[in-house]
Amino acid sequence: MRHRNYGTVGAEQRKTMNGLAFVQGLADGSLPLNTIARTLGYDVVEAEHGRVAIVAEPDETVLNPAGTVHGGFSATLLDSCMGLAVQSTLDRGFAQTTLEFKVSLVRPIVAGMGEIRAEGTVLSRGRRIGTAEGRIVDCNGRLLAHGTTTCLIFED
Repeated sequence: MRHRNYGTVGAEQRKTMNGLAFVQGLADGSLPLNTIARTLGYDVVEAEHGRVAIVAEPDETVLNPAGTVHGGFSATLLDSCMGLAVQSTLDRGFAQTTLEFKVSLVRPIVAGMGEIRAEGTVLSRGRRIGTAEGRIVDCNGRLLAHGTTTCLIFED
């Protein structure tokens, strides 16, 4: 993974940007990436209006007791890419938070399988609610997990 700065973006700085500028700042490294990304080893790599991509290379630090990657890892990748996809559609002064999300784990993810990609795409965005879907695929494009989210949109 490329060198990143991790932390949070202050409220005053967030208020100067629309959602797309904020998410693009995460992707291009001009804004610090959230600390859970450092903990789990993922990176935001693409951001456009209504679509965000995240990549990771799962290793032994994210395994469950059975030796496969913990489902919470997939859930975090999907929650992040779907929520950021909704964020990318917002005007300056607005933010979003996850109200609920659903994840379906289709194939096992294992340490050492190489880079996986989570991509979130907005399905619908109103004044107060946004919905998105997400997919995690391996380097061959095979579906590993997918999900949906509902996000609450509010003034930041």
